[in-house]
Order: sequence, then structure tokens, then C-alpha cells
Amino acid sequence: MAVRLLARTLRGLEEVAAAEVTGRGLGRVDRSRHREVWFTADRADPHLLDLRTVDDLFLLAASVDDVGHTKADLARFTAAARAVDPGELLRQRALLGFGAAATGVDVAASFLGKRNYNRYDIEDAAGLELARATGLPYHSRRGGDAPPEGTLSFRVTVEGTRAALALRAGDRPLHRRSYKQASTPGTLHPPLAAAMALLADIRPADTVLDPCCGTGTILIEAAGLVPGARLIGMDHDPRALAAATANAALTETDATWLRGDAARLPIGTGRIDRVVSNPPWDRQVPARGTLAGRPTRLYREIRRVLPAGGRAVLLLHEAEEQLTAVKAAELRVREVRPLSLFGSHPSIVTLTG
Repeated sequence: MAVRLLARTLRGLEEVAAAEVTGRGLGRVDRSRHREVWFTADRADPHLLDLRTVDDLFLLAASVDDVGHTKADLARFTAAARAVDPGELLRQRALLGFGAAATGVDVAASFLGKRNYNRYDIEDAAGLELARATGLPYHSRRGGDAPPEGTLSFRVTVEGTRAALALRAGDRPLHRRSYKQASTPGTLHPPLAAAMALLADIRPADTVLDPCCGTGTILIEAAGLVPGARLIGMDHDPRALAAATANAALTETDATWLRGDAARLPIGTGRIDRVVSNPPWDRQVPARGTLAGRPTRLYREIRRVLPAGGRAVLLLHEAEEQLTAVKAAELRVREVRPLSLFGSHPSIVTLTG
């Protein structure tokens, strides 16, 4: 039986997430909007929870049109919750592998633009009705307390006049990777790392380098998307390399980890097919080694190790300011994809040699 789903993403990755859904044959995309991809799958298949580029996945319970800006419109959220078939949602969730007894219901809401009600008003309008329908206690977020373990987590999102009501497919958000046990400041958000690996168009026989690998997130995500690629991670900080090694071991990721200077790569000319990296630009992580004094040397080294037609995918802040150095290194800009990342606005920049 077909199942409707809603995937939540970082702002700017909607198109990438939609491409992953269709490219892996997991569903047919119905629409994309701010931080969301709505799609239909042929059935509730556990492989849906293997999506790498999305922050979270929900079973779409209802779509509500003509949502206005006044408090009277809160009744529309209550009516949408009343029309939900909890039994069918729980059956689909069980097919995904999550059939344990629930302890309660909670709702998280978000909306764009100004309205005469707040997120808690939406949550309570839907949550109290969902609790009645399921016979479970409702845990309001209005007081700031996180819901206890074991609750059915619903999500309400509103953009323009259309709202969605959906139930989390798993027991926790998809972005919480179990391998992220060892960490350091500046560690990369896993779905973003996966999106960068996807945009790099890595092939199974490719050699992939992350010259500023940190805790290894990009290469671990690349291994999950493209088994068989040869992975090389390098970092100046031995603590980051220790964390990368530990994280990779949890997923049995086969990679080579090296301590080195990203501006003086110990790699032969033209030997790397893909470079994927989140370089340190003295934000959460300070630049070290040669990079600290000559940051643009990174681009010259990337150009040197890439063959003609090779590709680099980098996460850059103030990307427009970096493009002069990129072009001076004789790298061609293929795409600049702006993002919204926890209050900052970097870009994924795709380059070719």
C-alpha cells in the first residue's frame, strides 16, 4: 500500500534530498518547499530510514489548505488532527520497524511569516486532539520541557496557507547518527556531509580525499552512499584524527587517515578523483600549519591533485570572497548552492579541475 512521507532538510538541500529519494528508487516526489520534500513510496519500507541527506522523516498524516493568520485558524489544526487515522499511521510505522508501545504524544510546530498565534498554540490545538484519538497522555512543549522517551512525535509545519501534520517515522531524528560517538568543535552535520558527497558524484572506483577531515563525517557518509570508493582523510589535529578513526570503526568504514598539512598535500599530482571537504576558516576550528598563514594555498593544492575533469565540493563561508582565489588556482566554478545552517549562511561550492 502506498505511503505518503515528508522529509525535513536543511534550507538549501531540498533539491538534493529530492534527488536522493528518486535516485535511490525510494519514492516519487510530490512537492518541495521550505526545508521539506513530500513524496510517495510504494510501501512503508525500512530502507526509507536509510536516507542520508535528510534531517528527519515523517509519515504524512494530513495536509491542510487555506490556513490563515488569526487565532480562529487554530481550529483547522484541531480538525486535521481529528481526521487522522491513528491506527493506520501506527501500522505504517510498525512496518518501518517501530512498533513498540508508546508512552504519550508530543507535537512540534513551526511556521513562516507573522501570525496571531504562536507555535505552542498550534501544538496544543493538534496535540490535545491527537492524545484523545490515541488514548495517550499529551506532553505539551509550552513549558520548555522535552517530552519523555517513548512518545509519538508529531510535527506541524505551515508555509503560506498550507500546513502539514505528520508523525515521526522512527524513534529519533535521522540526523542523529549512531556512529557520532567521538566529536570535536566544528564537526559537520551528517546530512550536510552526505549531501556534499552526493553532489561530488563519487563513483565506486574513485579515490576521494578530505584534506580537512575532522572527525571523519564526510568520508563516513560517502562510504554509506558509495561502497567501494577509496577514501583518504587528512587533518593537522591528531585529536580529530583519533575521533575520525573511532567513528569510522563503528561503521566499518575502510579509510586511510593521515596527519598532514592541507596546504602541502603528500599526494601525487592528478591522483585524486574527488575532493570533498569543510575547510577551517578560523570559525569554530582555527586554520593550522601552512593554511593558517596562506589559506588560498588549499585551492592550488586541490587543483594539483585533481586530474582534468576531477571534482571538488567544498563548504565555504563568504563564498563570493573565496571565488577570486578559486579562479586564480585555475579551478572552474560549477555551482554555488547557498544554505542556512543553524544561523549561518555558508555555500556548497562545486568545482572542477
